[in-house]
Amino acid sequence: MSWTSFFSFRRFRAIAAKEFVQMRRDRVTFAMMIGIPIVQMVVFGFAINSDPKHLPTAVLSADHSVFSRTVVAAMQNSGYFKIVKNVASQAEADLLIEEGEVQFVLVIPPDFGRRLVRGEQPSLLLTADATDPAATSNALSSFRLVAEAALARDLSGPLTHLRRGPPPLNLILHPSYNPEAITQYNIVPGLMGVVLTMTLVIITGLAITRERERGTMENLLSTPVKPFEVMLGKIIPYVVVGYVQMGVIILAGLFVFRVPMIGSLPLLLAVSFLFIAANLGMGLTFSTLARNQLQAVQMAFFFFLPSILLSGFMFPFRGMPVWAQMIGETLPLTHYLRIVRGILLKGNGFAQILPQLWPIGLFLAVALTVGLTRYRRTLD
Repeated sequence: MSWTSFFSFRRFRAIAAKEFVQMRRDRVTFAMMIGIPIVQMVVFGFAINSDPKHLPTAVLSADHSVFSRTVVAAMQNSGYFKIVKNVASQAEADLLIEEGEVQFVLVIPPDFGRRLVRGEQPSLLLTADATDPAATSNALSSFRLVAEAALARDLSGPLTHLRRGPPPLNLILHPSYNPEAITQYNIVPGLMGVVLTMTLVIITGLAITRERERGTMENLLSTPVKPFEVMLGKIIPYVVVGYVQMGVIILAGLFVFRVPMIGSLPLLLAVSFLFIAANLGMGLTFSTLARNQLQAVQMAFFFFLPSILLSGFMFPFRGMPVWAQMIGETLPLTHYLRIVRGILLKGNGFAQILPQLWPIGLFLAVALTVGLTRYRRTLD
């Protein structure tokens, strides 16, 4: 028996050539094979930063001495803090923290400079939005060194004796909403958005594609059902699936991970409908663009990859460069993570989460418009 009966190089070469021809014809798959590594290299090489700098900071100062200005300037020069606003009241500062507009608030009490030169060790309060511990830990740990080193230059001449004893000021660090820096408090609420994005986009991405591959699309085409009715009929069942997934994660967060959920669960469930619909609309749009189920899954993965990396789920959002943040702002997961963490960890109400709702609604409108347009072409 000849060895060619077991293996023929000619047959092997023919099969390999056939696969290359098929790969060339399937342009979507070929684009994914090239595009996904490029996206990963760009994101991990340029966008991901575990040590975020230039974090937005507000200052509430009731003292106008040179020492107060020295501390504020030192914070700015450290690279970790970026002074974006001077507030006039504690209520305004608290609102900025709740709405996520700033990451830190520095409170300088009255007579800070006078008490400092008297050796009374006045206090400075730095409040942080610690819902994401990775975004604030390095900045908080550096603040003590920054403040003491800055004041050391001003405590000279007759004030030199203040540098010999204990620290000339008392620094109070207050990481709000997650004072113990427990990672689960940040990750588990975020998983709600990640799971919904991953499962709903993929499942609905297969909806119309599966109909086309199985030949049941012709049955739909022969009925008087309108495109919007088809899309709505395919979306509603998966809305129920999305809420079941949310329920499982909420129960696990409460009883397994002990995540403090201080906000309104009915509000969270109500606003989550918009996010679920946005993902379902995106999945249906992919199903109208894809020629087969494999392409639908590839498109869904290509959408999911930047969503999970650029939304602030795995890495601090403010640690990314501006161009990456601009891409992240277009993704519904970015805004939903802020909504979930704001409601569950901060107790935010509808007024605080409203700025995050309209981008999700806009994304939903665009996805449904593209999907309906593509589906009408399918009907033709």
